Amino acid sequence: MAKLHVCSLSRLQETVDRTGAKHVVTLLTEAAGVPIPDGIVSTQHLKLIASDIIAPMEGHILPGAEHVEQLIGFVKAWDRVDPMVIHCWAGISRSTASAYIAASVLNPDLDEVHLATRLRAASPSATPNPRLIALADSILGRKGRMMAAIADIGRGADAFEGTPFELVYD
Repeated sequence: MAKLHVCSLSRLQETVDRTGAKHVVTLLTEAAGVPIPDGIVSTQHLKLIASDIIAPMEGHILPGAEHVEQLIGFVKAWDRVDPMVIHCWAGISRSTASAYIAASVLNPDLDEVHLATRLRAASPSATPNPRLIALADSILGRKGRMMAAIADIGRGADAFEGTPFELVYD
């Protein structure tokens, strides 16, 4: 059973400790200053440097296909014995998009709407980054279904920081 946990940067170590996770995905504008959480080895920590934007912006890194491909590769290589934690700055946009992408990779036969509905139920504040979703939709050959499902759940509840949550998949 695959357990994905999503949180903000401020709740990262707490979430790793609470869940017993051995794999971490970091999505930040500048992840060089983020230490590897205690209990995580460097080879099990994927750092993706990208801003939470959907179009090019001066001084920012636009999420690209290479980020999504690295995420997909990391998720596919995960043995799923221990949980994985996915985090961004607030635990609302980049991390929730990445959790949805990971769930789609781990469950290729599950309906995209079903996955999106489970994401919304787990996190009322989840507002997945649409650029990351669109890139994954294309890379995974989902023909717009991922984008449509995320659009259907709409913007999440306003929050400064998301509450940590879990997605469990077979």
